[in-house]
Amino acid sequence: MNRLGEKIRLQKLLSQAGVASRRKAEELILAGRVSVNGSAAGLGDRADPESDRVAVDGRPLAAREEKVYLMLHKPRGVITTMNDEMDRRCVAELVRGVPERVFPVGRLDRESEGLLLMTNDGEFANAMTHPSRRVPKVYRVTVRPGVAEEQLAAIETGMVIDGRKTAPARVRVLSQEPGRVVLEIVLREGRNREIRKMCEQLGLEVARLRRTAVGSLKLGMLAPGKWRPLTPEEIRRLRSEAGASLRPPALRTGGRPQKHGEKQKKYGKSPI
Repeated sequence: MNRLGEKIRLQKLLSQAGVASRRKAEELILAGRVSVNGSAAGLGDRADPESDRVAVDGRPLAAREEKVYLMLHKPRGVITTMNDEMDRRCVAELVRGVPERVFPVGRLDRESEGLLLMTNDGEFANAMTHPSRRVPKVYRVTVRPGVAEEQLAAIETGMVIDGRKTAPARVRVLSQEPGRVVLEIVLREGRNREIRKMCEQLGLEVARLRRTAVGSLKLGMLAPGKWRPLTPEEIRRLRSEAGASLRPPALRTGGRPQKHGEKQKKYGKSPI
C-alpha cells in the first residue's frame, strides 16, 4: 500500500490500476502514450496517484478500483484474451457480470480448459506468473495411444523445447486403458503450450488437457464457463505460495458467482 503523497514509478502505478503489466506499461510509456499532468511521461518518471493526473492515450486513470480476484472455468474453444481481432469467443464474454475491468492471470490455449485466475491487481498477477515464483500448476492430461516409462522420465527430468530445456515436472499415471492414458502433470513454469509441445515431441497425442489447480487453489466442481470470487483465505494462501510480500488490499467479490445452469444475461459487445 502506498503512503499518502508518495510518488511511485509510472509502470507500477499503471500495473496497480489494472491497465497493463509492468513490462507492457513500460512499452506504453516509451511509445509516448502516457502523460502526467498533461506532459508526456518518460521511463523512470514517478507520480503521486492522489494528486497527479496520469492519463493513457489522453484518458485519465479511473479512480483506484477495489481489487477483485476470480477463478473462471475456461471451456475449450475460448481464447484467453479480453478481445480478439478475429471475433473469436474470448474469456471477456464469460465475465461480463463483473463491474470492474479484470484480465487473465497467465494463459490457457484455445483447446485447453480449466482453472484460470482473473483479477484487476497487476502486482498479484505478476507474482503469480513470474518464473522465479514457481507456483505449481496441476493438469489432467489425456494422451493417446499409451505411455512408456521413458516418456514419463523425459517429462520429469526436462526436455529441450524451442531451444531451451524445460524445468523438471512431476507426472503420474491416474488411469490407463488400451489406447488411452490419463496423466497428472505438475508444472512450475508457464511456457507457451509446454505440455502439448512435450507430448508432441514424445509422439503422444493430447486428447484433452485441463488445469485442475493453481497452487493450493483447486477447480473443484465449478462448471465450465462459470466463475466465482476467491475468498480472502484463498487469496492469502496464493500470495504466500507466490512469495508475494504485498499487503492484501481491500477486496471485492466482483459480483455474485454464477450458479450452475444459470443463464447469462445478454449484453451488447463487451467494452473491454
